[in-house]
Amino acid sequence: MTDVVETETRVSPPRPDGLRGFASDWASDQRTFKNVSWGKAMMWIFLLSDTFVFGCFLLAYMSARMSTTVPWPNPSEVFALNIGGTEVPLILIAIMTFVLISSSGTMAMAVNFGYRRDRRKTALLMLLTALFGATFVGMQAFEWTKLISEGVRPWGNPWGAPQFGSTFFMITGFHGTHVTIGVIFLIIIARKVWRGDFDTEKRGFFTSRKGHYEIVEITGLYWHFVDLVWVFIFAFFYLW
Repeated sequence: MTDVVETETRVSPPRPDGLRGFASDWASDQRTFKNVSWGKAMMWIFLLSDTFVFGCFLLAYMSARMSTTVPWPNPSEVFALNIGGTEVPLILIAIMTFVLISSSGTMAMAVNFGYRRDRRKTALLMLLTALFGATFVGMQAFEWTKLISEGVRPWGNPWGAPQFGSTFFMITGFHGTHVTIGVIFLIIIARKVWRGDFDTEKRGFFTSRKGHYEIVEITGLYWHFVDLVWVFIFAFFYLW
């Protein structure tokens, strides 16, 4: 028996050091995701890939803006609202940003109560987060409608550089799609939490394990990412 153990010990290769050791850990999954569920790990990988997509979009926006010879529209004028006969610059965008940032707070509280297995508070906070997200999308639809009525198109606009319309609709539309998907997902998970599917081990989508509230945190990761992306869009489009 001792000879067998010694033989197995001699056969097992030692863990390499440096970059080879790092690559070995990732390839064999011995340490990288040892204490992380596959659901959370896959969400992080998805968010990383989505970061590259949004990064490419914002780089394209910067390239178009800095290379055009036509004056770029002034955000304070383009995104102003007439309130009581006075043009208030960026007021709608400020409200949209406040609503979306607030939703990150309610989502964080939902995750906290989820791990405490307080399903009612978790579900209510997730629904409140979804309400904030739907409000944001509604205001974004109003913003789009206003700009389209003023003549902004993907191929031009009345205030200057034609690239403004294409980059604006592409980037904000892509982000708005993410928010809409997040709202739908929040409502679905909140409904399952409210019904107690994770406590009763009811079989279904993301509910195959008893007390599996981790999906609330995974949803929160996605939502916080969407909020973070908006901070960059806000800085690039509305403050630059």
